[in-house]
Amino acid sequence: MALSARLQAGRDIGTGLLTGRSSTRPHVALLSSPTRQALRQERSSLIAWLAGIGVFALVVGVISKSVSSVGISKQLSRELAKLGAGTVLRPVGYISFTFIFFVFVVSLFAASQVAATRHAEADGQLETVLSQPVARWRWLTGRLLLGLAAVVALSLAAVAATWLGAVSQGVSLPAGRMLEAGANCLPTAVLFLGLGVLGYAVIPRAASGLAYGLVIVAFLWQLFGSLLGAPRWLVDATPFVHLGLAPIHAFRPGPAAVMLLIGIAAGTAAVARFGQRDVISA
Repeated sequence: MALSARLQAGRDIGTGLLTGRSSTRPHVALLSSPTRQALRQERSSLIAWLAGIGVFALVVGVISKSVSSVGISKQLSRELAKLGAGTVLRPVGYISFTFIFFVFVVSLFAASQVAATRHAEADGQLETVLSQPVARWRWLTGRLLLGLAAVVALSLAAVAATWLGAVSQGVSLPAGRMLEAGANCLPTAVLFLGLGVLGYAVIPRAASGLAYGLVIVAFLWQLFGSLLGAPRWLVDATPFVHLGLAPIHAFRPGPAAVMLLIGIAAGTAAVARFGQRDVISA
């Protein structure tokens, strides 16, 4: 406080110990196209997602060595078997079961891209972009492609960090099977991204809640549907249940292809519908 009083007594109004600048050099990097501009706006968020997933995946890989069935009751083992995680009490099985949460997180990231797209429209950015010679379909397609590229990056980060953590502890984990675990993240993320963007094109004000709601409800139903004794056909309604828990189980290309096709079709329909509605900035 004494130092503050001393500094205050020796300075002019509107000045300080360190002088500020009234202007700065313009930073125009990543402003040459709408997609690059979206990357510039989302890069801090993407770095945070990459760091968070990478750290958590590294921890999962490191602690997988210590997983054991000692002290686990038969009843708990039966409950885990209902979730398709009967081998969770071994290191590779534990990693396989844990990857369902990475699938969930990457799908949540896809929902966040829908929310970011809606935010760009709600705060007036979209009107500024469309005042330039930029087609609507190009703007939304660029957003979709950026989201897909980010999903791939997050999936690879989860695979690489988990593999490094496990191998550092002496766990035998083939890199090819880990890539299958990472591939599991893509179909659901593409599915929810496509459905979320379709919701944005049709009912923009509800798009964020719809995107997040679809992911969360589908994931929770996958976890608790079987435990609650729901009919099998009802449990199968969530896309998460159709994933092969790699690396302990094989990747399932059939269900993955169906989810990818639905997501791509929904995204295509969204681009077409977006070109026909008004811009809603509130």
